[in-house]
Amino acid sequence: MAGFTTTIVHADRRDGIEHNALHKPVHNNVAYGYDDPHELAAVFQGKQKGYSYGRQINPTVEALAAKVTQMEQGLGTVCFGTGMAAIGSVLFSLLRAGDHFVSSSFLFGNTNSLFNTFACQGLDVSFVDATDVENVRAAIRPETRLVFVETIANPRTQISDLNRIGALCREHGLVYVVDNTMTSPYLFQPRTVDASLIVHSLTKYIGGHGNALGGTVTEVGNFDWTSFPNIDPAYQSGNPQMWGLTQVRKKGLRDFGAAMSPDAAHHIAMGAETLALRQSRQCQNAAALCRFLDAQPLVHQVYYPGLPAHPQHQLAAELFRHPGALFSFELDPAIDVFAFLSELDIIVKSSHLGDNRTLAIPVAHTIYHEMGAERRASMGIADNLVRISVGIEDEADLLEDFSKALRAVEKSQ
Repeated sequence: MAGFTTTIVHADRRDGIEHNALHKPVHNNVAYGYDDPHELAAVFQGKQKGYSYGRQINPTVEALAAKVTQMEQGLGTVCFGTGMAAIGSVLFSLLRAGDHFVSSSFLFGNTNSLFNTFACQGLDVSFVDATDVENVRAAIRPETRLVFVETIANPRTQISDLNRIGALCREHGLVYVVDNTMTSPYLFQPRTVDASLIVHSLTKYIGGHGNALGGTVTEVGNFDWTSFPNIDPAYQSGNPQMWGLTQVRKKGLRDFGAAMSPDAAHHIAMGAETLALRQSRQCQNAAALCRFLDAQPLVHQVYYPGLPAHPQHQLAAELFRHPGALFSFELDPAIDVFAFLSELDIIVKSSHLGDNRTLAIPVAHTIYHEMGAERRASMGIADNLVRISVGIEDEADLLEDFSKALRAVEKSQ
């Protein structure tokens, strides 16, 4: 088998592209016509491969889906307009009123908000510290249907007990959804820990250039969907391994309509080709910055799985190719976090992550502000916590930018 990057770079042309192009072109079609109405009906009924309507299927988007499937070594992928749409569609499609699911408490802020919204609409959710499988085990009830975790938490970088949670889900017949956004398929493959479905915000590392929104749900074939009580009879045909993803496609994509645009799919597909190259450089830069910051007297603590003091350092070494390119750190309480950030020049003060540029954001005042002080405290989000998404700049330039900012705030004390 070809390597990771070789496979993705040549994925489009291996499948055959019109006019011998090297990249799948952008197809901005919404409707597809057939001379034979029987053929049209066969496509709608799933008896024949083809294109029906742009909200459900598009050649450019399907080419990207095939790439993600290859990266995750899965069976199939459905693309959505955003990563949040992908996550929401999984719950919307597979769970019913009265169902219960377990989630890591260390969640991306919008995912946390979404899960609380679902809780207001008839689903029950338990948030637990997923760094220990026993916390997940204790939360399981007879009505539990699903467990959701992220590989590395944003921003404090806690790592879920991925292997043991996978074994627990298999033992109890639970759908195991793993958000692989923070690691990407290059650093980690959730199928190896018995994940049922893998979700991504393609906007982050896979797209990598901050120019397109997108999300995916990938089926890897680990779960027995014939035992899952919520599969609609209409989708209990064909390969049983695909029943869950078919329902996500039909109920989440078709009915809910969170479709990805062909232009976004094209941008993300181009970005995916350099994922391994970019992320290797980003992880190298992140490790260097964390070693530097960990030795600075004005830095209270650095949260990065690559540091030996991190609680899940050994677990990260066992699971991931690299410990990631995102970290956070707390400044000394005497330092004004805004004054420090204002001194940074190369590092951009911005939300987002997985970009080619290094980005910094004061967490408590921005992306976690809506949670309130009590919820932030329960997640270990201090007021002077800074999150860094590391880019591909030259290492020496990044180190100098942080050095300069620290010297400036130290002088102003």
